[in-house]
Amino acid sequence: MDDIAGKTMDVVIIGSGPAGLTAALYAARANLNPLVFEGPEPGGQLTTTTDVENYPGYPDGVLGPQMMDDFRKQATRFGADCRWGTVTKIDFDQQPYKVTVDDKTELNAKALIVSTGASAKWLGLESEQQLRGHGVTACATCDGAFFKDQEVVVIGGGDTAMEEATFLTRFASKVTILHRRDKFRASKIMQKRALGHPKVEVMWNTVLEEVLGDKVVDGVKVKNVQTDEITTLKNVTGVFLAIGHKPNTDLFKEVLEMDETGYILTKPGSTHTNKPGIFACGDAQDKDYRQAVTAAGTGCMAAIDSERWLAEQEEEQKEAAESTAS
Repeated sequence: MDDIAGKTMDVVIIGSGPAGLTAALYAARANLNPLVFEGPEPGGQLTTTTDVENYPGYPDGVLGPQMMDDFRKQATRFGADCRWGTVTKIDFDQQPYKVTVDDKTELNAKALIVSTGASAKWLGLESEQQLRGHGVTACATCDGAFFKDQEVVVIGGGDTAMEEATFLTRFASKVTILHRRDKFRASKIMQKRALGHPKVEVMWNTVLEEVLGDKVVDGVKVKNVQTDEITTLKNVTGVFLAIGHKPNTDLFKEVLEMDETGYILTKPGSTHTNKPGIFACGDAQDKDYRQAVTAAGTGCMAAIDSERWLAEQEEEQKEAAESTAS
């Protein structure tokens, strides 16, 4: 990092999922020499996904990590500088913005593109975290195939839970949806698709109390929230969390305008935030679609918005200099 310490970059991109790497591609082709800090999860959520079958240009599907590697290669081909590192601090009171990476390297950025994505929510149970990756997961498409002819539970009541449950019927012998309320908030079509499948059952008014198992999941304890009755499901070997996502935007709290969940608000039809020269794209600002293709689209928008903004700033500075000289 010594080679960039103290330097002023045109564009610094924070995050390296579909949004960040698409922004890098477009910014590089605009000769902005973008610098990308890949963050704690290089490639974003897609690196934990197996088959991606709904991204244009991959008619036979593609593994998530492979697709993100393709994104990165294309961006670097045009001059994007993608580096390991996490932005840990930003001085928002000055322009160019002072950016600190990994709590030690400082550099300046005329424009910032925030593409930090979002992370799956967890219940916070000790047993859940102990067995995370050993039967407990938040990605059915990543891990569903490991549970062929086994019984699994899905936690949640929204569209994601319905989608996960439906997907898991391809592999599991039985899928039980645990929902803390007596009705789902998922769309009717998603509910119909899940509940109409013979492998899917629902336990209403029920929460996960404990994941059982030493090295791998071998059962769960669940509690009825109305009666407090505890039930042990002994044959369950997989636990799939589908309770939503949290945008990775804590670094920008009280500086950038956000909704109540933490998604960054951008001006209509653009990626401009309330702070000049800072742009947001991907799952950090999209709570509705959260797809790789829409993230890539907003990454493209952010690069174009930043290019235009930088050009405007340069023009204003030139005009100011000419005015002073005259």
